[in-house]
Amino acid sequence: MQAIKIEQHSIAAYFDLLEQSDERLEYHNGEVVMMAGGTRNHSSIGNNINGEIRAALKGRSDCRPFNNDLKVYIEKTNSFVFPDGMVVCGETKLYKNSESVITNPKLVIEVLSKSTQGYDRGDKFHKYCSLDSFCEYILIDQYQPVIDTLFRAEKGLWQMRTTIGLEQSIYLHSIDATIELEDIYRNTVGLAEPQFRLDV
Repeated sequence: MQAIKIEQHSIAAYFDLLEQSDERLEYHNGEVVMMAGGTRNHSSIGNNINGEIRAALKGRSDCRPFNNDLKVYIEKTNSFVFPDGMVVCGETKLYKNSESVITNPKLVIEVLSKSTQGYDRGDKFHKYCSLDSFCEYILIDQYQPVIDTLFRAEKGLWQMRTTIGLEQSIYLHSIDATIELEDIYRNTVGLAEPQFRLDV
């Protein structure tokens, strides 16, 4: 998705804009940014990974998955962002009792686009890191079967694993679940062949 700057607003004005808009709008300390529409692969991958996580959590009451309809509020950067999916474990904490804004995701999923992958890997990740609850980040390439999983092993120390190829699987530490890449990339079109066929 391509980010398009609009102008500066208060939080109240931002919520008013959300009610009037069909677009996904993010808020970054006064700056409102419109996230342009995604691709067919972006939508398929988001639906697939969220569906697989729902299935993995079936029968568990300790963790709950959410799709990209909900926002995350990040207090330290005064930001409202839309992840492509997330999981909350324990109590679901809301921003000022808003049913559309969560403040304590444990696992966050982002499907990468060419226009936003630098932001997702950089500033957006750093914003998520300011949340005490956040301990796992899944970055999914929509153009080739490559997924980076980042897991906070301890405070200030993150481990990253890159998984390449449809025949591989990823392990999600935060919810103790394994998901096959062929299920994540189901119904996608035009995937490029990865340059390497190994985990790094």
